[in-house]
Amino acid sequence: MVKKGSAMYKVSFNNKDHSFHRDLNTSVENYFSANQVSKTGNWKLYSKALTLVPAAIGIYAVLLSVRLSWIPGILLSGAFGFILASIGFNIMHDACHGSYSGKAWVNNIMGLSLNMLGGNAFIWKFKHNIIHHTYTNIDGLDDDIAKSPAMRSCESQKWVKAHRFQHIYVIFLYAISSFLWVSIMDFNKYFKRRIHNTALQKMDFSEHLIFWLSKALYILFYIIIPVHFAGWTAWAIGFSCMHITMGLTLALVFQLAHVVEDARFVFAPGIEPQKIEEAWAVHQVRTTANFAPRNQLISWFVGGLNYQIEHHLFPKVSHVHYPAIAPIVKQVCDQHQVHYNEFKTMSAAVVSHFRMMKMLGKKPATLVNG
Repeated sequence: MVKKGSAMYKVSFNNKDHSFHRDLNTSVENYFSANQVSKTGNWKLYSKALTLVPAAIGIYAVLLSVRLSWIPGILLSGAFGFILASIGFNIMHDACHGSYSGKAWVNNIMGLSLNMLGGNAFIWKFKHNIIHHTYTNIDGLDDDIAKSPAMRSCESQKWVKAHRFQHIYVIFLYAISSFLWVSIMDFNKYFKRRIHNTALQKMDFSEHLIFWLSKALYILFYIIIPVHFAGWTAWAIGFSCMHITMGLTLALVFQLAHVVEDARFVFAPGIEPQKIEEAWAVHQVRTTANFAPRNQLISWFVGGLNYQIEHHLFPKVSHVHYPAIAPIVKQVCDQHQVHYNEFKTMSAAVVSHFRMMKMLGKKPATLVNG
């Protein structure tokens, strides 16, 4: 149950049958106990930080200090955006979930890597950890699918004529998504003090200070300094290439987790209390999908977010453990006859996503008959 404005937005789950969640927890806990493994990050995670952060700093330094021709400059700027997205997937995501380290202060510091990318950790934690992870794919609450009328992500959302072409133009929306996030959406949430239909948790003085200081530093390091060293034209092209690559990477990975065929959606208009007729853990599995589980290269760069089912069931567990616990989760799902939605390859998931976008773009039958 979360707040909608000053009122309570009532959505609850049917948690009378705890057997599925209990068996999941028991099986996964047994794995960590038997192997004497901590649920938080280990050298596999820390080595990623020691690889990605220096890579980002190195590319940034080269872009500022070396006079590059157009093609190398564009390619390197794109690579910079991809590395920044990977920092978000691998470092920020675990840290903001409290799974990077067993020490809270380490998680808080590493979580600020999101602010380094231009976002805000405080707002993201509330939007993602509390709203998205609790009310996954619930239209009316989950801000991640609240993109209407620009795009229609589920059947309960209003259809407009432009949606007939959304499977084509969403690529453009994804390409500018990180720029809109940094320049507009964060400020929109900050000033409205609301994330979609949910009142934003109150920010104390330090969080307000971090918000404005981070945005100022973003302008300094991503605009003022590059313009000084490279000039307006080179900066504009490089900045655009960085955000296009970053936006496409972030958007596609997150869309493949929930907006694909067989993923379940629920409509919660907020008019009256609503009960979801399944347990929370069952809802998480049915609204989520994995992709390319055996592709170690993809898993490395996307921070294990291709194991979204495991992440949604165990968000406090670091992503470096997902490949090990995935077979356990799948076995429990099979035992309880809960469908485990998985795409063997990333390309299959991408095809499914755009096929779904095309299907949702068709005029609904109720409108056709009306």
